[in-house]
Amino acid sequence: MSRLSNNKFSEQTVLFISIVKWVLIATLVGVIVGFTTAGFVKLLDLSIANASKYWYWLFTIPLSLFITTIIRKYVFPKDDIETTNQVIGNIHHSKSISWKSGLKAFFLPIITIAGGGSAGKEAPCADVGASAGSILSKWFKFNDSDRRKIMICGVSAGFASVFGTPIAGAIFGVEVLFVGGLLYEVLLPSFIAGIVAYQVAASLGVVSFTHYINFTPVFNHSFLLLVVAAGIFFGLISFLTVETFKRIQQVSNSIKLNESIKALAAGTVIAIIIYIFSADYMGLGLNTIDFVLAGGVIVWYAFIIKLIVTAITLNFGGSGGTVTPTFFIGATAGSLFAVIFHADPATFAAIGFVAVLAGVANTPIAASILAIEVFGPQVAPYAAVVCVISFLMTGHRSLYSNQVLSIQKSSSLKAIQGQKLGETKTKIIVRKKGVLKYALRVRKRRKKLEKKYEDLLKKSRTKLTAAGLIKGSNEKHPKIDEDNKERKFSQKLIKK
Repeated sequence: MSRLSNNKFSEQTVLFISIVKWVLIATLVGVIVGFTTAGFVKLLDLSIANASKYWYWLFTIPLSLFITTIIRKYVFPKDDIETTNQVIGNIHHSKSISWKSGLKAFFLPIITIAGGGSAGKEAPCADVGASAGSILSKWFKFNDSDRRKIMICGVSAGFASVFGTPIAGAIFGVEVLFVGGLLYEVLLPSFIAGIVAYQVAASLGVVSFTHYINFTPVFNHSFLLLVVAAGIFFGLISFLTVETFKRIQQVSNSIKLNESIKALAAGTVIAIIIYIFSADYMGLGLNTIDFVLAGGVIVWYAFIIKLIVTAITLNFGGSGGTVTPTFFIGATAGSLFAVIFHADPATFAAIGFVAVLAGVANTPIAASILAIEVFGPQVAPYAAVVCVISFLMTGHRSLYSNQVLSIQKSSSLKAIQGQKLGETKTKIIVRKKGVLKYALRVRKRRKKLEKKYEDLLKKSRTKLTAAGLIKGSNEKHPKIDEDNKERKFSQKLIKK
């Protein structure tokens, strides 16, 4: 019998009551988020269908960003929680989220995406879910710990329902909070909320995003090396994605203009980019994702254009998520990788689809499970390897700067655990008998040899020139003649 309570409840009784409590609460969260997700997706699809049928859809991007900033500033001036990164920060500090923030996160992305801006549809659902959980925690008078749990349930339910991936969505909501850590006490309610939200949304007509790949694995050394190379490649793409977002955000912050004017100007730049290249980079870009996942080959720079357009949209007034654009970037980059290495485009587009998400969001487990739910079990083992490598290659950075670091990705890197990624500074540790020490020694030796070779070459040129053995035009020996001129000029200065 447990001594923790005067009522002398057994440990199993307390756990049973806790399980029942969280199953009921998570089910309620799942139902609410499932309905809101279905409403959001249907309204978004209807808005995109009506807007895209007009020839001037391209020119609505500046207007949509302008309207978004106006509503943000004058209608919701104090309710500033509308992104997944902000929700993560509130969860870490156990801060509540107002219903106005949920309303804002619901409507502003529709204006942005339907107007042609490049953003994702997952963040509104997750953010509304977190807001719903926060409101329920006030009703039930939960403490800070239970408020965090129910808000995490809302995030998991939002991701699970919008993409039709209940397990990956539930894991994503838990894994995205910490880099290299999982809150196991939230797994049960997150799974329940994710599954219920998925079922409710599916029953209301939200279609799951599934693309089963016809992939027959033939394991050999060359294919394994190709998989490792793919992990490094997608890790670099993830690095490029995070750094591009960071640089464009810095550019936005450095421009001292009214937010609405900046949004109008940025929207005009996006419209020009779209006009030059293609309308495929507008909105969600799901048609392009479907095309490359079916084995289609697209222009090699597609992921770069989508990255730039998305970063400008979200840093200059637009509202929405980053996961859907990340899917676009990963899938098109995977198609490019397959073309370079003469591999199957559909397979590596699918692997890139999940691997870049693992890198930019630091969620390798959720991304690996996503590969199973979306593409089938055959490609999953290889996708998991690529996801982990991509996760490691990205380093201590993320699209979500409020993520808290709980591990160090290498024993040769030192970063303070418990800090937010946006505040983390990484130092390189060179051990006496480590690989880095050997690499630095090799690099230093190579530089010495290069310098020694350059010195010998310079001396030999000087001797040959002095002996008159090499005399030619400037075209034949431009470097020798240049050295001679410098030497004669130095001699004149010395005589003077």
